Amino acid sequence: MNLILASQSPRRKALLEQFGLAFSVQVLPHTERDQGDPDSVACSNASGKAVPVSLANRDCLVLGADTIVTLDGHILGKPESADEACDMLRFLSGREHKVTTWVVLCVNGQVERSFSETTKVKFRELDDDEIQAYIATGEPYDKAGGYGIQGYGGLLVESIKGCYYNVVGLPMPSLAQHLRSFGIEVFPSR
Repeated sequence: MNLILASQSPRRKALLEQFGLAFSVQVLPHTERDQGDPDSVACSNASGKAVPVSLANRDCLVLGADTIVTLDGHILGKPESADEACDMLRFLSGREHKVTTWVVLCVNGQVERSFSETTKVKFRELDDDEIQAYIATGEPYDKAGGYGIQGYGGLLVESIKGCYYNVVGLPMPSLAQHLRSFGIEVFPSR
């Protein structure tokens, strides 16, 4: 079964490539939600990405995903300005937050599998100079919560509890198990 990634995320694409999966990328217009219950928002966004692509590509397995960062019940989206990024990073400084990725797998326009994974990430105490230096890298702008753990943002992290890959954008160990049930093997053939 052909696998299609319904996401523009370069990090998700890189993770699938890292693990040797054959796939194509197709993205159709979708308006993402950013308000409401965090789990409902992420699940809705993942489905909203995958279902239309699945309807257009019958008999393919379409993967949609959405990653959200939450702290104190607030969803921290992608900052649109340096000031917004600065506020987010100050909010996260010295605190533990949750990174949740919802994944949906669709066939013929139907969600066949849906699951989520949550990782707890604790930032160390950050001073304003560090925050400004990180913002100057440009990394915060296309990432939920205003940081990327796989880049310079990893220097802001004190500890994680859970799946590292989940924080990057796809919970690969869990995803590998689900893909196997659709006949897609992640481990190389023996």
